[in-house]
Amino acid sequence: MILYIIRHAIAAPLDPHDPAGDDSQRPLTGKGRTRMYRIAKGLKESGESIDLILTSPYLRAGQTARVLAKTFELGRDKILVSAALAPSGQVADLVKDINEKRTGVEHVALVGHEPYLSSLTALLLSGDPGLAITLKKGGVCRLSIETLRAGRCATLDWLLTPAQLVGIGG
Repeated sequence: MILYIIRHAIAAPLDPHDPAGDDSQRPLTGKGRTRMYRIAKGLKESGESIDLILTSPYLRAGQTARVLAKTFELGRDKILVSAALAPSGQVADLVKDINEKRTGVEHVALVGHEPYLSSLTALLLSGDPGLAITLKKGGVCRLSIETLRAGRCATLDWLLTPAQLVGIGG
């Protein structure tokens, strides 16, 4: 399996006048949406393929997932929400979700948040969630995995910044 780990694009900040506001409802900014289209175009033009997208239930992640789906010409039925991709999600639950939902699918994208995605990537690569990996907003990491489990099971193919992917897409 090829697993793409994708951080959501640039989102609106929390309202400083409402510090108790609902973080899960922050949308992408116009700049974030435009940049994500360019990132997705670069990913597609580099020859990558996505068959299924699992996304955090947070608004900004779902919007990022829809940009990817549109670029890769996937129907909405290929975007599945996983509570395990929320910032408070558990890796064991996410692994179970992926293994259950990816039947017959080789290329899976996960759209979520930092620092969860970096910890997930580190755990899959080294077995240590503390390994220092950073995904910028819109950044993409590609892992190759024979058998997905909540531990060391992946090989790093590449980790690209948003600027690199925008450069590829032109």
